[in-house]
Amino acid sequence: MKRRMLLQATVATVAVMLSIPALADSMADAKAVVDKYASKVSAWDGPTSGPKGATGKNIVILAADMKNGGILGVVNGVQEAAGALGWTVKALDGAGSIGGRTAAFGQAMALKPDGIIINGFDAVEQKPAMEAAKAAGIPMVSWHAASAVGPVPEVGVFANVTTDAMEVSKSAADWAFADAGGKPGVIIFTDSTYAIAIAKADRMKKEIEDLGGTVLEYVDTPIAETSQRMPQLTTSLLQKYGAKWTHSLAINDLYYDFMGPSLASAGIAGDGKPVNVAAGDGSESAYQRIRAKQFQAVTVAEPLNLQGWQLVDELNRAFAGAPWSGYVSPLHVVTSANVEFDGGPKNSFDPDNGYRDQYKKIWGK
Repeated sequence: MKRRMLLQATVATVAVMLSIPALADSMADAKAVVDKYASKVSAWDGPTSGPKGATGKNIVILAADMKNGGILGVVNGVQEAAGALGWTVKALDGAGSIGGRTAAFGQAMALKPDGIIINGFDAVEQKPAMEAAKAAGIPMVSWHAASAVGPVPEVGVFANVTTDAMEVSKSAADWAFADAGGKPGVIIFTDSTYAIAIAKADRMKKEIEDLGGTVLEYVDTPIAETSQRMPQLTTSLLQKYGAKWTHSLAINDLYYDFMGPSLASAGIAGDGKPVNVAAGDGSESAYQRIRAKQFQAVTVAEPLNLQGWQLVDELNRAFAGAPWSGYVSPLHVVTSANVEFDGGPKNSFDPDNGYRDQYKKIWGK
């Protein structure tokens, strides 16, 4: 009996010793990814040539939901860039519902625009309208209409603009893993209405589990209903998991807009656990929470204004019959330590890489 107990103890000790290097390697890998994306973005790595700016164009932006800070940031960037070219822009709000987006698309077609920008919803959701626009010869570009960057020819999208969504998800998960000392208990929030949201959530789940962390629950709740659902959902999850819930991973900052009061009511400090991390998009409210250390520690931000400029550039390339630029915009892991970099004082990730001048140079402006 003693010999068996000694053998079991020895096996357990060896297992622990073997796990220490593995954990150290996982921690080092996770921290390397975070450090890579938390640094300043000061060098322009986008296109330096392309067609001259077209003139007199009328374009329509179809926004999934203007209450979403990421979508609104892209709208602002498009309007700014289009203004540099003298284009006319009409933004239509889908108001967070499929029906609203269908109606907006119908309104857009009635306006007979020169080009359409799909902003923040899956292209396949509006496939009949997309096919009608394609048949009418109206060039379309998009933001977050598919999980991949570049052309989506099956629905007539000349170029889909986004950061590398899988890198966004990986870096968010890596930060949470490193912050938890390699032992996170994670709840993931996503919305199965959007293919890109599921892809991002699945990537975060895989990364946490591959590194050796624990995913407590995978919560599918509509992003358009966060204001109604998140307060009670947060309370229920706290009751269910308690201290096991160390970190949250969400596919968008919007989930955290409505968690704070429930966490505070439970006696949790703004910088306490669970630690909230968002894999997109870098909204104004997220920056404010991170700066104040109030119920959000990280957002993996996209350069929303820059992406608005890229959308206009891609549409200009479509007008000219040129190929898409091939550009994949940078992402940025925003924390309290670097929140003042690259546009941070304006509560956005706005890279200090001269992108406005670069695009104007291409367009001959």
